[in-house]
Amino acid sequence: MKNLHVFFPKRSLSFLALGLLFLSSCSESPTKFFEITILNTNTIKDFASPVLAQRLDAEAKEFPNIPSSKKKGDEAVNSIKLNTQFLEQSLEKIKKVSASGDDQKEIQKLAVDLYEYVIPVYKNEYLAYAKLCDTKGDQSAKEEIIKNIDTKYGPTFMQKHDALMAKGKAYAEKHNIQVSWGE
Repeated sequence: MKNLHVFFPKRSLSFLALGLLFLSSCSESPTKFFEITILNTNTIKDFASPVLAQRLDAEAKEFPNIPSSKKKGDEAVNSIKLNTQFLEQSLEKIKKVSASGDDQKEIQKLAVDLYEYVIPVYKNEYLAYAKLCDTKGDQSAKEEIIKNIDTKYGPTFMQKHDALMAKGKAYAEKHNIQVSWGE
């Protein structure tokens, strides 16, 4: 019986150590949390701005005297689809990240809200714009889509984005995370 008694505590300690290791691996460092929730928003900084529209136009642009510029006719659409896929993956990571403390929970909530706001616009309005780019569609229809995105979604996007960035800056400062904010 003595051997069983000695074996049991060692086994318990092993399970305890594994449990602690598992718990510590579930909790991200402040830097990792910041990367997942704040840093990836740089992929949507051009939302509701002419820059994204210009990039999509460039995706579909062909030059008559440059054969290598010949397009298949789906470049802008594929660009939007890939961007949307990345945003959806980022959103899932944000939802799954372990948020501890009020500041992390608030940042996580703001980030989820921001991504859930822009993804449908990428899937609908920006995809429609991209289709017009690829098919060399009517310029006035393209301008109307961009104008609607800007006026309908732009102000709310800026509010959501700015709120997240403000919390992100405070969080980065609190945890000594070195960030270039491009200001």
